[in-house]
Amino acid sequence: MTPKNPAYAIGHITIKDAEKWAEYCLRVPGTLSGWGGELVFRGSRVAVLGGEHAHTDTVVVRFPDVDAVNGWFNSAEYQALIPLREQAADVVLIAYES
Repeated sequence: MTPKNPAYAIGHITIKDAEKWAEYCLRVPGTLSGWGGELVFRGSRVAVLGGEHAHTDTVVVRFPDVDAVNGWFNSAEYQALIPLREQAADVVLIAYES
């Protein structure tokens, strides 16, 4: 059996409502554990060193593999948070495999 590669969900974020964003951030970790998700990084942009990047914040979540990323994203628990996320921020969420 071939080992699977870790995968990452990376969000590029522009916060619209700080209170709603804080609530969303508090609720997301509870959706990760069943999928082996681990928050690696959440932070605010300091500088754009090359090119253009409109978003101010970034989040990186590591998963055991792409199947886990997809399972988490499509889970009822995470899907229930999407309306809150959309009220709180403009988010581009991308999955990567390493």
